[in-house]
Amino acid sequence: MGSFFDFSVTSRVEKENVLKLIELLHPKISNKPLIRLGPARDGGYLIPDDLEGISACFSPGVDLESGFEYNLAEHGINVYMCDYTVEKPKLYHPNFHFIKKHLSSKNNDQFMTIDTWVNEVLPNDKSSDLILQMDIEGFEFECIFSLSQSLLNRFRIIVIEFHEIHRLFDKSYFKFFKAAIEKLLENHSVVHIHPNNIKTPKKINGIELYHFMEFTFVRNDHVKLESFSKEFPNHLDRDNTFNKGVILSNNWFR
Repeated sequence: MGSFFDFSVTSRVEKENVLKLIELLHPKISNKPLIRLGPARDGGYLIPDDLEGISACFSPGVDLESGFEYNLAEHGINVYMCDYTVEKPKLYHPNFHFIKKHLSSKNNDQFMTIDTWVNEVLPNDKSSDLILQMDIEGFEFECIFSLSQSLLNRFRIIVIEFHEIHRLFDKSYFKFFKAAIEKLLENHSVVHIHPNNIKTPKKINGIELYHFMEFTFVRNDHVKLESFSKEFPNHLDRDNTFNKGVILSNNWFR
C-alpha cells in the first residue's frame, strides 16, 4: 500500500498552531499503570493494565509481527485481524480471527470500513468495550474519518502509529492530522507517546518532529484528566529498531 499522503505540499503552518496541536497530545495519566504487550522492539506497545471487561481487539495491518495481539489473546480476548497483503498472521492462536482485506473508507472485495468489520464479526454485541490497534502506513486518517462516533466510543484503548508527522508544518498534512486528532480527543485522551527510531527526527522551527509516532489513547472514563505524565521515556519503552535511539522531546509532554 502506498502512503495516503502521496502529494507535494509547499504552504506552511504557523509555529504557534503546530505547538497548540502538539499541546492537545500531551499524555495524561491513566487510572491503571502502563504495561507492555508485544515484542521488545517494533510491534510492542504500552497500554494501561485495564483489560478486564474488554471483549475484543481489532487490529488492521498484520505484516510479520503479531506479538501484541498474541499477548491479548493469552488474556482471553478475541483478536480480529485484517490485511490484504498476507494470507494469515505469522503466529497462531485460537483467539485469532483473520480476514484478507484492507481497512478503508469503502466496502468491496478488497476493502472494508471498520464499522462494517465490527458489525459483521460481532453482530450480537453492540455495547462491550473494545481495543483498536492500528498501524496501516498512513491510511489511519482515512479510517478515522470514516469511523462512526458510536463505535469510536466503544474503544476503551486505542493504539495508533501515525505516519509522516515530520510534515506537521505542511498545511495539507496539518489539516488531516488535526482533524483526526480532534475526533479522537472528543472522548479519549493520550496516555503515552513513543517515537519510532527507524528514521532520524527533524528539527523545524525549534520543534522536534518524528517521522512515525506511536500513540496510546484511553477513553476519558479511564483517565485522570487533570494529571499529566512526565516520565519519558517510560521504563518499559524500547527502540523499534537497532538504529540510534530517539528520545521524546519536551515539546510533546509537560
